[in-house]
Formats: sequence, C-alpha cells, structure tokens
Amino acid sequence: MNRTAVQLVQQWDPFQLGEGEYDTEAADIVAALQAMDDPSDLGKRIQEVFEYSFEQWLPLEDCVTLAYKLIAVKFEAKCII
Repeated sequence: MNRTAVQLVQQWDPFQLGEGEYDTEAADIVAALQAMDDPSDLGKRIQEVFEYSFEQWLPLEDCVTLAYKLIAVKFEAKCII
C-alpha cells in the first residue's frame, strides 16, 4: 500500500518537477494516510505538506482529489489482507 501511495503522490506532480522529486512530501503524506480516513482532513494535510516544502499554495480541491485516491488505495489494501 505504501509504495502505491508514494507512486500516486509522485505521479501527481503538482509543480511539474518530474516524478521522483517529492520523496519527502510523499513520506509525510503516507504517514498522515495511516492515521486519517477523511478525505477533507487528508487533503488539508497534503496542502500543508506541500506549502511547507515549496512555499506555494495548492488548491484544496486538488489536494482532496489526491486524498480520495490515496484513501481508496488504503481501503483496498485492507480488503486484501
């Protein structure tokens, strides 16, 4: 699950830096994903992580869209186990 979540963050590439440029942010987001099930809360956390790292604001709607995908991966992994 963690690998898939990291790949989703890397592929999202909100600042068009290329895949592989968001390792720190992906790790922070995956850690938050472990504790959160609400897309709005996770979306806010994603927004905070990127704002802290890049000092640029991302629209919350975009972050929530990613959060939904990440939570789907999380719940899919729970069903497999």
